[in-house]
Amino acid sequence: MRHLRACAGVPSPAALPPHHSPSSLFPPNLLRPHEPSSETPGSKRTPAAMAMAALRREGRRVLLSSTPSPAAAMAARSPAAAHQEIAPLGARSVSTQVVRTRMKSVRNIQKITKAMKMVAASKLRAVQIRTENSRGLWQPFTALLGDVPSVDVKKNVIVAITSDKGLCGGINSTSVKVSKALHKLTSGPEKESKYVILGEKGKVQLIRDSKDNIEMTVSELQKNPINYTQIAVLADDILKNVEYDALRVVFNKFHSVISFKPTMTTILSPEVMEKESESGKVGDLDSYEIEGGETKSEILQNLTEFQFSCVMYNAALENACSELGARMSAMDSSSRNAGEMLDRLTLTYNRTRQASITTELIEIISGASALEG
Repeated sequence: MRHLRACAGVPSPAALPPHHSPSSLFPPNLLRPHEPSSETPGSKRTPAAMAMAALRREGRRVLLSSTPSPAAAMAARSPAAAHQEIAPLGARSVSTQVVRTRMKSVRNIQKITKAMKMVAASKLRAVQIRTENSRGLWQPFTALLGDVPSVDVKKNVIVAITSDKGLCGGINSTSVKVSKALHKLTSGPEKESKYVILGEKGKVQLIRDSKDNIEMTVSELQKNPINYTQIAVLADDILKNVEYDALRVVFNKFHSVISFKPTMTTILSPEVMEKESESGKVGDLDSYEIEGGETKSEILQNLTEFQFSCVMYNAALENACSELGARMSAMDSSSRNAGEMLDRLTLTYNRTRQASITTELIEIISGASALEG
């Protein structure tokens, strides 16, 4: 028998090292299940064939034993294998799916912000031209009567002009802050200060703190393009329904796409204007000759109404222009931020996908090493 093993090139079991099994001496294709022999019942098997069959049976016992090989034990102790044991089915693909969903959301937001920026830019030029033309209406009143924000009166009405829509930076918050500060300055034991709010955003912010001081609110002012007729009707409605000694209009004056300045303009009532004119705080109206047979009080009444409508028209256009510029700037910044976030998410997705592929390759190699070892 020893002679036959030597002829077959197979070492004896006693010559094998204690840490080697017979299965490690043969390629995997030899360690297959026993197949029925094609020999006839009367044929005899050679000793070499009997030795090969015995070694195959020994190899099957090694593969089916509960003691793993050193390579298989090392693969089982690897971090990837440990993570696979505690992770539920399909958990490796969850992270890439979440990142893909986030990338899709950011990409859609970027499209929306770019579209809003283009819409604001297309509207801005037309409103800017009308704003520049409207400045010539109220400036003559300043030259005639002067701007008198420091006149101390009992009944103050703060006309806060804001927007109906958001996503335009801090333009509405600025108007609300100025209005609150002005309300604090014009309030006192013998003074009364009320709000007239134009715009939904200003209404939402002021109604929380000063609900009892709100005299009148107007929404959807910019639903249609602003025109003088619309503003004149609104100004007449305010003058008829609100008692005042001084109207203080708060708005944002447009300077550029990225710059606007909170501004306050004061319109005095005819009685206060006549009183302040006599004291010399406003322009000397007596130096002008009155024609047409109208009295001075009637002239002042008409002058106040026309001044308020002109100031309101210019203030509404200035604020609309500032709103479009602020929205254009905000949407441009949002588009850039979305692009940067998309780049970071793409990098994260690629790294996650690469890690998943590397983990799968490690598992495949570990499994192959376990079978070979």
